[in-house]
Amino acid sequence: MERENKVASQFALSKGFENRHCEILGMREFILSNANGIRIRIAEYGGIVREINVPDRQGLFEDIVLGFDSMEAYKQNPAYFGALIGRYGNRIAHGRFDLDGVTYELAKNDGENHLHGGEKGFGSVLWDGEGISGEGFEGVELRYRSEDGEEGYPGALDISVTYRLTDENEWIIDYLATADRPTILNPTQHSYFNLTGKAGSSILEHGIQINASHYTPVDSNLIPTGEIAALDETPLDFRASKAIGARINAQHPQLERGKGYDHNFVLKRAVSEELVQAAEVYEPISGRLMEVLTTSPGVQFYTGNFLDGSLQGKSGVAYGVRSGFCLETQLFPDSPNQVNFPSARLNPTEEFKSSTLYRFSTR
Repeated sequence: MERENKVASQFALSKGFENRHCEILGMREFILSNANGIRIRIAEYGGIVREINVPDRQGLFEDIVLGFDSMEAYKQNPAYFGALIGRYGNRIAHGRFDLDGVTYELAKNDGENHLHGGEKGFGSVLWDGEGISGEGFEGVELRYRSEDGEEGYPGALDISVTYRLTDENEWIIDYLATADRPTILNPTQHSYFNLTGKAGSSILEHGIQINASHYTPVDSNLIPTGEIAALDETPLDFRASKAIGARINAQHPQLERGKGYDHNFVLKRAVSEELVQAAEVYEPISGRLMEVLTTSPGVQFYTGNFLDGSLQGKSGVAYGVRSGFCLETQLFPDSPNQVNFPSARLNPTEEFKSSTLYRFSTR
């Protein structure tokens, strides 16, 4: 592996990873490629996935994730394009939680609530990256130490996130973390996908299937009510594949509160630590298909409801509402304050482990 004194705007031309030095922010970027020509571009800053280039059914390679042309633009990334999220992905009500009788106060960066780790979460820090490889894959391991009290969270946390691209066209994310005192943790990955490969185009014709019969309804501030509700006879039921836009404007309190889909789906699983199919998304014009498997108990389906055209993305395209969707594998939102949700607690004697797999193909 070579380090080159070039801004990382070039692609690897053959299978394998490239480690390039980026003058901006004094960081490196890694470009992974596989035997089939798929390429993923990853920055040490924020663990940001800047590009994923996959073919359509005609073999045309296009970038299917939203983002910016320059690394400088990611320093202000209000939409969290491509970023690693933590310590806690999603929302924590009123920016506080109790642990062992102590109340911890966090930044209120989403109205009265805490969102995606605070003012400077995992998507705004510099990770230490190292290229890795093995039989049938190339990857990068990203490491970060979050000090005790960072963003208000207790305990020093050592976390590694490994991105691997396999010759089976799978992008695998493995999370591993330990802490020196009890804390909470819920990391995730915040890439916005648009399988058309056309920046700024709508995602409403994408068909999506989600492996969930229940979800966690939210109040007007998008905080879970604590209920785990059935999806039957609601416009949020995606057990059978439906176009994202088919019911997104239906008159339903949950869609009105979220301005579209912005909800945690409770995944159906038999064994807690196994990879299960969370979702499948198909774009009919390009023929691109993306499957999502995870060990996490939930997945947040978000349809870019707060994109308003003010962000100038790749090639100068303004990203408007519904120009990208996210499938963020996770624990449930506000779990530290909801006794009937999966626990986000991490003790010093434990390891946090979680895996998510995105598989790309065509139909």
